[in-house]
Amino acid sequence: MEKQPKRIVLAYSGGLDTSVILRWLIETFNAEVIAYIADIGQGEELELARKKALATGAVDAVVKDLKREFVRDFVFKAMRANAIYEGCYLLGTSIARPIIAKGQVEVYREKKADAVAHGATGKGNDQVRFELTCMAFEPSIQIIAPWRDPRWTLNSREKMIAYAEKHGIPVPVSKSKPYSSDRNLLHISFEGGILEDPWMEPPEDMFVLTTDPTKAPDSPEYVEIDFVQGYPKAVNGKEMEPEDLLAYLNELGGKHGIGRVDMVENRFVGMKSRGVYETPGGTLLYSAHRAVESITMDREVMLLRDQLSPKIAQLIYNGFWFSPEMEALNKFVDESQKNVTGTARLKLYKGSCIVVGRKAEKTLYDPQISTFEEDAGAYNQADATGFIRLNALRLRVRNKAGFFEEK
Repeated sequence: MEKQPKRIVLAYSGGLDTSVILRWLIETFNAEVIAYIADIGQGEELELARKKALATGAVDAVVKDLKREFVRDFVFKAMRANAIYEGCYLLGTSIARPIIAKGQVEVYREKKADAVAHGATGKGNDQVRFELTCMAFEPSIQIIAPWRDPRWTLNSREKMIAYAEKHGIPVPVSKSKPYSSDRNLLHISFEGGILEDPWMEPPEDMFVLTTDPTKAPDSPEYVEIDFVQGYPKAVNGKEMEPEDLLAYLNELGGKHGIGRVDMVENRFVGMKSRGVYETPGGTLLYSAHRAVESITMDREVMLLRDQLSPKIAQLIYNGFWFSPEMEALNKFVDESQKNVTGTARLKLYKGSCIVVGRKAEKTLYDPQISTFEEDAGAYNQADATGFIRLNALRLRVRNKAGFFEEK
């Protein structure tokens, strides 16, 4: 049986849910609550959130600036693996949870707390991502998930607002938008509410990071992105820190309406869920990275990496960032990226991101061999005869044995 905690570290955003949960934890456990706020580029006023946490009853409020670590060690690593969940999703929320939870454990240790808490519901993926990470770092950690606690009765927005008003917790005056959103430096996601109807087109005024592609600039814009061993290093020749580089590409891609995704995905808990995402900078990076890989990565290495990419994406989506299988796969990805150094040129126009150029000092693309013109003996075309016959051998034997059926 878990002991009664006296000090709890709550992953806090400053929104209605975690503000209510903060007060609920104080009342339910008669415990001190420390609000932990992870800055991963959500674009909100974090100082206001910190003050709100203290006003709501937190004994302390800690803001951790994790933007650089988030982009460098999480976003860029997922991109190097070409990790895309179910063919569409660039894992903007999924990749953020492990670093938030890692930071929460650090605060838990620094403040000598007894437990951690989060506001994820019992239906979603975030509960798994938070808790798997916490337990990876602290195997015996006590985790409080109010939405799964039998004492939690605030299971509707109306009940939460009433509770907040009763306890003097500020509630936005304007009506809430008919969907929920979550933002960080990689993306912004939308789900729930009106979006639960998978046939309904998202309203245009919902989007935050991207211009309506039909209203984007009428002239295309070109951008060049430099990579070193698979890591983005510069844009248009200017070196930038990871968080600044992604923020710049978000602005650039968003201006041209790039990076919108509307999909129905399979949650880890088993249900299907509709999500709408804006990932402008990430979309540019994935396209550019793949272009540089195309001239620097060996064919068979690329094939192996591409076979592993869906598994890596699944592990990230399901919360297993800090798992032994992820460690092993990351080592392979690191090896595969050793020669991925070069530049890609993209053409941005009304929602489209088109690769129009790629170059590398150490390129595997040899124009002397690839040319359709005279190749000065760089490639002996007669060699293809034996190559084709050897590859056809098993097909010929199969036909001869009577196994082949014409259709």
